[in-house]
Amino acid sequence: MANAPSAGLAAADPRVLALAAEVTQSREQDIPLLLLKLKGILSSASLGCEELKKIKQDIYDYDLTQYCMLVLRQDHSRLRGGWATAAQLAEILSHCCVGLEVKEDPEEFYKKFLPSAIDNLLVLGRRLQARFIRTIKDEEKGAFLGWLQTVADAICWLFGGHVQLAACVLQNDHFLQLLITGDVETAVIMMSVLHHILRVNSSALLQIDEETLHSVLDELVYKLSSTTNPVIGNAATKLLLLVAKYCKELVKLLTTRYKGLRELLSNQWTGKGFDKHLGQLLDLLYLEQSSGKGEMQRQHQAACKIQAAWRGFQTRKRIKKLPQAVTTLQRSFRAKREQELQHLRKQKEDETLKLQMQLQRQRAMRLFHERQLALLDIIHASQVDKYMEEMEGKSALTIQRFWRGYRARRKFHLQKQSLKEYKAAVIIQRAACKFLEKRRRRRPPCPWKDPKGLTDEQRLALQQKVDDYIKLHPASQMSEEMSKELHMQAQEKLAQFLRRSRPDRRAAQRREVLLAQVNANMELLMSAPGLAETTEKVLDVFMSRSIPVATKARQSHNTMLKYTRCPWWKKLGDEFMEDDIIPDDALSAELGTLFIGGRKSF
Repeated sequence: MANAPSAGLAAADPRVLALAAEVTQSREQDIPLLLLKLKGILSSASLGCEELKKIKQDIYDYDLTQYCMLVLRQDHSRLRGGWATAAQLAEILSHCCVGLEVKEDPEEFYKKFLPSAIDNLLVLGRRLQARFIRTIKDEEKGAFLGWLQTVADAICWLFGGHVQLAACVLQNDHFLQLLITGDVETAVIMMSVLHHILRVNSSALLQIDEETLHSVLDELVYKLSSTTNPVIGNAATKLLLLVAKYCKELVKLLTTRYKGLRELLSNQWTGKGFDKHLGQLLDLLYLEQSSGKGEMQRQHQAACKIQAAWRGFQTRKRIKKLPQAVTTLQRSFRAKREQELQHLRKQKEDETLKLQMQLQRQRAMRLFHERQLALLDIIHASQVDKYMEEMEGKSALTIQRFWRGYRARRKFHLQKQSLKEYKAAVIIQRAACKFLEKRRRRRPPCPWKDPKGLTDEQRLALQQKVDDYIKLHPASQMSEEMSKELHMQAQEKLAQFLRRSRPDRRAAQRREVLLAQVNANMELLMSAPGLAETTEKVLDVFMSRSIPVATKARQSHNTMLKYTRCPWWKKLGDEFMEDDIIPDDALSAELGTLFIGGRKSF
């Protein structure tokens, strides 16, 4: 499927762009009617001009032709607009593809997209033909016949612009099924399509396989032999004349495969209003048969008589057995019809589901790309990598969460029986503990027993051990003056350490304040609105210094109150500080979150 044009190419038509966005955001049942707007867009430019080619290229790039092709496979009897909308979409699709020159990946367009478009148009033609045959009312039959003619013209227009599609149409099974019909009106339409194929590409019959060629010729000859309608006879005769004129190799095939064709044409279709074309066809067949006419013709006539007598005998025999075979035939026909209906119903459901999945996938992909483009417009270029890392992290967390939930649920189902046993064991243990506790409470308390005391000999032995230890480890004693002097030395060293570390703490505090200010500036700039959306109120918030000053004063006041209420051991060493200085540890939390906006004035 083609992608939207990049920003470096010429700007797309705004009407096509708006229609593509509207189709993407609309419901499935509204898409067919929206696509009809393409007809007005195409008719706004003259045929063959560069503007029309550019419009067709934009329609293909924005996948609107793909939408048209997918919509054609739906059952339009349940959609808004009905079969008339389907016929118009077929005409729009053919006009969009003719004159389109795809430069990016042309192989996909010519080898995949165009054959798929032909197949979808022929499927739509089959559905219209079936509706026409089943319809009883004349008005509805006329409407379906007109829509079928529109679809046939769209097919002719498409392979008229792309000659290589003529052989593709002939090899399609849906075309053969459309051609092999007993209905006069639809048969004439399909023979006109075949006539147009031979006019556009005279060698198309030589490009298809032998089985398909024989099927087409068999159907034409069968129509000549099985009907007396001059319209069918005229169309079939013209087609065989074109085959004989443009494909000289097929004249011999007509004379050898259908040996009684010349007699059939001369006896049954002479004087029906198209003697000119009939005479030319008979002359071509006569020239081919003139070399071996004698004995071969007599043998052929004898063989025809034998075959006629044998077929008559077989027919009379079958007619006698016909009443007995009617029941079996009806049963087999009904069973086959029911099987075909079930198959068609299942195929229709599969096609609908596949179509819905494709449309949802396309809509989701388009919305994802649009969201990415919108985010690229909003996010600064320096923050794109950070944003993508955050999105990857969130996606990974989401995947992990779903996987762990699934694994936990599966594990829970596997361990459900063991959990039941565990709960049962807990209940039994709880009941047993309650029972034992009740029994313990009913028992009388045991009398208190004094601990055994030491004897005199044991006391003397312990006292002797204590005295020996004291003699071996005498305690060092210190006078009161030495203790005070040692305390003063410790206080002086502590004061010196505090004086030396104060500049370092102030420098570290200043660095933390600057870091907090830089982080606050970054956060404010990242969350700031654009210049087009900036108001005076937003500027006042950014430039005002009163709010941060008030916040600083309030925080300093709260810090002072907390400091005065601290215990004595937290104020150790404060006698060496000034009265108006608060410890840096108490203000580190406050300064780390403070930011004063605006600019410094010198």
